Amino acid sequence: MGRWIKRLAAALAVLVVLVFAAAWLSPWPGVLVIRQIFDAGARAASAKLEKHLPANVRSLNDIAYAPGDPDARLDIHLPSSGKGPFPVILWIHGGAWVSGDKSDLTNYLKILAARGYSVVNIGYSIAPGATYPTPVRQANAALGFVVREGARYGLDPTRIVLAGDSAGAQLAVQLAGIVTSADYADAVGITPSPLPAPLRGVLLYCGPYDVGKVNFDGPFGTFLHTVVWAYSGSRDFRSDPAFALMSVAQHVTPAFPPAFISVGNADPLRPQSVQLAEALRAKGGKVETLFFPDAYTPPLAHEYQFDLDTAAGQLALRRSAAWLGGVMRDAPPQQPAEQADSPRAAESGHK
Repeated sequence: MGRWIKRLAAALAVLVVLVFAAAWLSPWPGVLVIRQIFDAGARAASAKLEKHLPANVRSLNDIAYAPGDPDARLDIHLPSSGKGPFPVILWIHGGAWVSGDKSDLTNYLKILAARGYSVVNIGYSIAPGATYPTPVRQANAALGFVVREGARYGLDPTRIVLAGDSAGAQLAVQLAGIVTSADYADAVGITPSPLPAPLRGVLLYCGPYDVGKVNFDGPFGTFLHTVVWAYSGSRDFRSDPAFALMSVAQHVTPAFPPAFISVGNADPLRPQSVQLAEALRAKGGKVETLFFPDAYTPPLAHEYQFDLDTAAGQLALRRSAAWLGGVMRDAPPQQPAEQADSPRAAESGHK
């Protein structure tokens, strides 16, 4: 019995060493754990939205937007009544670049579609199986699909807003940078899909916009290092000049489209949203923000906007809808005035 216990202890010790060695050599062990946690959270958030689902939405699912790419598929959610073509919200889901699926956001995006929009919900390849800039190229291909094929699906390619949450917000803002700056597009190495009209805006929630400003030594450092390592394809990503280009906050130009930016007060990525808003305003950009003070209660964690059972989640939806209504008009007006339903605890910025 004693000999068996010693053998078991030795085997466990070897297993621990192998696990640590694998985690040092590859991001895969950490990613698999993160993926399990994130996917479970996404399912729970989606289930909570079922009670809010509208009845007046129809969906077209799993449309291939880039032939030959099995991950390049999208869903389209449209109002079931009203005359199209409808203005387009092209949404890119989050998941720290290593998890998530377009189906995670189906319920929330149907709620947006019911307000008079065609919401294009794109799938893309996740890391470590696919690394930067593959998802950016796929998002650009999806944008091109909307322009080329949108009319037959009831989409208006002259009125497009790029949108995203978390890592999807980073992808959306980077694609907007590529579309609006030839120099940036050349540096990244992606030819932007031709558009018949300028982008109407970008709608961004809880995103990371500057990897150089990420706190890799803080309480979330191990998680952040794992997902950025996985997405970049290099453990030494901080010394990779090509990957540094994903830090869009450093590359915005005066041509960048109007932006709506929001983040929760307890989100560790909050400084990233503040920095992006400041960078855009410094370039003369039109920016509307929905930020919350440190003392706001209950504290609003990452992806707070998807919880429509909270006052903050409902506020985020109302403010997003009001902003979308402004930028999607045929003659976009000046930024709207402060919304009357904003709680006194929330901070908002318009310019």
